[in-house]
Amino acid sequence: MSKILIRGAKVLGGEAQDVLIDGETIAEVGTGLSAEGATVIEADGQILLPGLVDLHTHLREPGREDSETVLTGTRAAASGGYTAVFAMANTHPVADTAGVVEQVWRLGKESGYCDVQPIGAVTVGLEGKKLAELGAMHDSAAGVTVFSDDGKCVDDAVIMRRALEYVKAFGGVVAQHAQEPRLTEGAQMNEGIVSAELGLGGWPAVAEESIIARDVLLAEHVGSRVHICHLSTAGSVEIVRWAKSRGIDVTAEVTPHHLLLTDELVRSYNPVYKVNPPLRTEKDVLALREALADGTIDIVATDHAPHPHEDKDCEWAAAAMGMVGLETALSVVQQTMVETGLLDWAGVAERMSFAPARIGAADGHGRPVSAGEPANLTLVDPAYRGVVDPADFASRSRNTPYEGRELPGRVTHTFLRGRATVVDGKLA
Repeated sequence: MSKILIRGAKVLGGEAQDVLIDGETIAEVGTGLSAEGATVIEADGQILLPGLVDLHTHLREPGREDSETVLTGTRAAASGGYTAVFAMANTHPVADTAGVVEQVWRLGKESGYCDVQPIGAVTVGLEGKKLAELGAMHDSAAGVTVFSDDGKCVDDAVIMRRALEYVKAFGGVVAQHAQEPRLTEGAQMNEGIVSAELGLGGWPAVAEESIIARDVLLAEHVGSRVHICHLSTAGSVEIVRWAKSRGIDVTAEVTPHHLLLTDELVRSYNPVYKVNPPLRTEKDVLALREALADGTIDIVATDHAPHPHEDKDCEWAAAAMGMVGLETALSVVQQTMVETGLLDWAGVAERMSFAPARIGAADGHGRPVSAGEPANLTLVDPAYRGVVDPADFASRSRNTPYEGRELPGRVTHTFLRGRATVVDGKLA
């Protein structure tokens, strides 16, 4: 590999420095650097971050390649500044065996755009009745450490306890989709004033909060790790904050769309705003932002959920739930957290790279931007302003809630172990 010299970038938003990449690693960080024959990237005014890590991505393969494939999903990830993603288990067949997780892992290796770490299902077929082959998936070539039935809640307390006990043996973590199913039967959107006015089935906050409360107590009892997926309510924030104050080993994530959008958008009946968990109120949005800023919520995760056109271009009740998010996540975080003064760029790096890499044990990712570290890097132009056009997406699906919306920031370059996957905002 040739040498690459990034000149004048603000490393984690701090002082402007030069970064020399030699092969797969960062060779030197300093000022006034030079290297004979190196490709030079002039990065004045740009922010250099460690490569982003997404702990919650749906790549759909195997089984729903009409929505996304590992190749198209990782191309989308690279475009958004990601160098590693964790692929959720709700594929067809479900990733509940060593064979399926190894297939996804190998497809990620072949894609070359970012590393793919499969997430294994907690229960067989996501049915919530019998534990899946957790140990076999961990011992496989994929080395699974995160397990989730995302898309469905592990609502049986005994099964959840057994899963927490099992993963404790090898330092794994159960990532819970917190949704009490009996409280959300027929639910279409957040339960509140807007749902009452629209006549849509309400999705109460307590359906999320009750599961989180139960699971942090189970994690405390077992002495194991639990991670809360796509936390969305102010009440959930308070439960996680309380659990952390007791020393319970819980982490939590928030999605970009829950940091920006509210249930008022559902008045349009546009299914692009239909998502699980649903868009909540302005009060919830503000509580989520504050919790992400103060560390109660540990990370931002996209819950990138691609769907083909026909699954979204229909009446609200029949539409699939979910939004694509890999290519817009960093821009939304810049708008909601950086430009509001809640986080600096070092804080963004912590919540979108360092912390998710720690939680998921993503080897070689979430590392400091310093000499000797793997050259997994993201270069961002924060001054850029652009209108979101899904026709420009690398994802196979276009179900974005941001179409036509102006967002700040643009990923100009992404490097995976020293190899540019994005150059000047375009896939390499």
